Amino acid sequence: MVVPTVSMVVPALNEERNIPHVFERIPEDMHQVVLVDGRSVDNTVEVARRLRPDLCVVSQTRKGKGNALACGFEAATGDVIAMVDADGSADPTEIPRFVSALLGGADFAKGTRFLPGGGSADITRLRAHGNYALTTFFNLCYRRKYSDLCYGFNVFWRRHLPVLGLDAASPPREDGTPLWGDGFEIETLIHVRVARAGLRVAEVPSFEYKRIHGVSNLNAVRDGVRVVRTIFADRARNQRLQRQSRTAAVPPAAAPHAGQEPQAKQEPPTAEKQACGTTAARRLSMATESSQQHIPSQG
Repeated sequence: MVVPTVSMVVPALNEERNIPHVFERIPEDMHQVVLVDGRSVDNTVEVARRLRPDLCVVSQTRKGKGNALACGFEAATGDVIAMVDADGSADPTEIPRFVSALLGGADFAKGTRFLPGGGSADITRLRAHGNYALTTFFNLCYRRKYSDLCYGFNVFWRRHLPVLGLDAASPPREDGTPLWGDGFEIETLIHVRVARAGLRVAEVPSFEYKRIHGVSNLNAVRDGVRVVRTIFADRARNQRLQRQSRTAAVPPAAAPHAGQEPQAKQEPPTAEKQACGTTAARRLSMATESSQQHIPSQG
């Protein structure tokens, strides 16, 4: 069996103290590590390069975790891409378990904290209840059976990148507002598009650790609203595309050939026209009978 190469994509913003803990747990056979720097003001990049000289460093084109992942995916060269946070909450030693799920036939392997073998040292009761409600809502919308929607440890075949439809090239907006998918809604957006494309998804038990250093940017209410908005927005977008597709499928009226006069549009006859046609036919019949009476017989 051929073992696929893996690119580990790590979005990072001011994570110089957490990077050593993450990098020391990277499997030895890792094909590529892509650090996506969100314009850190500390020594995140320098520390990472010192720990891993073969590191691929990419700078974000815009702001936000979604844009960081899009930039990292574009730089990845492995057969498989692994999404790993830089705060120490995800354990890179679990990546082979995800790859095994892909080799078993899955297109996309998503981590879950709520199956046997998984767990979390970080999730609060409020976040757990919110995650359950959002996961249930997602499953109803997309006919899935996920146990954990809001967990960012995912591994997938790189050949499926076009399904995600992420944009790393567009410039930032002049008013500074983020592009759709540039923020934390990216993980939900990925799952929405994976589900809509009908990819085979396997859930892999994973353990979530507490952030080692620094303060988390998570907010249960704000992030929950983002998840719901993402689902509704993508469903509306999909319905709009379907309508456009149906409209485009209707063949246009055939255009006349060169030099050919266009035919006048034929309208259905009105009641008045039908009555006129009947009267004219009756008169024509009477005239024909009259003329036949005056034709001499040939003897």
